Amino acid sequence: MNRLLHKSILSIFTVLFTVFVYSQRPEADTFETSNGELTVQPVLHGTLVLTYNDKVIYIDPYGGANAFSGIAAPDLIMITDIHGDHLNEGTLDAVKAEGVTIIAPQAVADKISEKYKAQIKIVGNDESMKLFDIHIKALPMYNLPESADAKHTKGRGNGYVLEMGKKKVYISGDTAGIDEMRNLQNIDIAFVCMNLPYTMDVNEAASAVLDFKPAIVYPYHYRGKPDMSDTEVFRSLVNKNDQDIEVRLRNWYPDYN
Repeated sequence: MNRLLHKSILSIFTVLFTVFVYSQRPEADTFETSNGELTVQPVLHGTLVLTYNDKVIYIDPYGGANAFSGIAAPDLIMITDIHGDHLNEGTLDAVKAEGVTIIAPQAVADKISEKYKAQIKIVGNDESMKLFDIHIKALPMYNLPESADAKHTKGRGNGYVLEMGKKKVYISGDTAGIDEMRNLQNIDIAFVCMNLPYTMDVNEAASAVLDFKPAIVYPYHYRGKPDMSDTEVFRSLVNKNDQDIEVRLRNWYPDYN
C-alpha cells in the first residue's frame, strides 16, 4: 500500500470515528448569561465540560481520550473527590492536563501525582475564589448518616457553585441530600447525583431538589442499582410536586470504545 493511499484511509477512519463519537455523546446545551453564552456538555457519569467566556472547564475528567474527542482542550479543571471516577490521572494524561490549573480539595492534592501538584489551587469546604471571571465556591459533599467509615466523609470532597455571568451552576459531586444542598438559593442549573451505595437514592435526590428548587436540573452520576437511580422516576417525583423545575434527562453513559 503506498503512503498516499495509507494516509487517505487513515483520514477516512478518523472522520468516521469522530462522527461515531459525536453520535454517541449528547448534544451540548446553550444558555444565555449576562456575559455571553454558557454551554454545558455532558460527557460521562459525573463528567461534564462547561464553556464560558472562551474558557473550557472540565469537571471530574474521566473516560480517557475517546470521551473528549472533538472537545477543546481545558483551560481549567475542577475535581470533586479522590475516587477514580473523579480523580482519574489516566484521563488527565490523555487530555494533556499538565500546566492547566486544577481546583480541588486538599485530599485530592495529597493523592495526586507529583507532576500535577504545582498546578493545584486548593479550595476547602465553604471557601471561595475567582478565576477567569468565574466566582467559585466549594461546598461540602458527604454521605448520611455521617460516619468515619462512610464512602464520602464531610470535609474531604467538594461540591461547587459556579457563578458565570449571573448564572449560578451547582455541581453536587458525590453526596447525600445534605442541608448544604437543600439550603441553596437561586440556582439556575444543577447537576445532582443519585446512585447507591455511593450517594443517595432517587427519592432523596428528588426531595433535595424540591427543597432548593433549581430552574433546571440534570440528574447525573446515576449508574447503579436500577431501582435506586431511575431518572424517569426522578423526573416524575420532581414534577409531580413542582412543575416549574425543568428536569433534563441526558445519556451520561455513551459507549466511547
